[in-house]
Amino acid sequence: MQTFWYKNAIVYSLDVETFMDSNGDGTGDFRGLTQRLDYLAGLGITCLWLLPFYPSPNRDNGYDVINYYDVDPRLGTLGDFVEFVHQARDRGIRVLVDLVINHTSHQHPWFQAARKDKNSKYRSYYVWSDDPQPEPSLVMFPTEEDSIWEYDEQAGAYYLHHFYKEQPDLNIGNSEVREEILRIMGFWLELGVSGFRVDAAPF
Repeated sequence: MQTFWYKNAIVYSLDVETFMDSNGDGTGDFRGLTQRLDYLAGLGITCLWLLPFYPSPNRDNGYDVINYYDVDPRLGTLGDFVEFVHQARDRGIRVLVDLVINHTSHQHPWFQAARKDKNSKYRSYYVWSDDPQPEPSLVMFPTEEDSIWEYDEQAGAYYLHHFYKEQPDLNIGNSEVREEILRIMGFWLELGVSGFRVDAAPF
């Protein structure tokens, strides 16, 4: 039954940024979180689900990722993350991380390459249109966005974004994008996480 550990897990979700500050700079970090693992274990939890902690411009609380293979420097380093995972495991606590693959930040290098060059392989990492329909019923934040399409002057085309315009949707239909997702998952699994919470799965 070890394969199905999650069926009986006691999951605690937290945002590293707001949990425990280890150095007094006003921002929670992985060292602070590691210091509080005994407290969390004392609550009886068996799994920590971490909200996004990747480098981000923070237009959408970290869900606008610019690098899937690193930790926001405000929160620490990859080394701090690995130490946290090891310390959690020693206390019988597994770690889940948010897998944000519906979209990236518009500042992600993939999108920057896509908008600059129609012939770049990254162009097809995103969804483009020359004359899209607004489809306001599909807008996730109707008080801030009135369409799921945004015109990019450098690209000379509209790109799809179900969330903020700063979060262009990835083209999951592209096999290369799916391979990238597998690499991202493999990277964090190698660092010791036990699984993922898939963000914006319906999209």
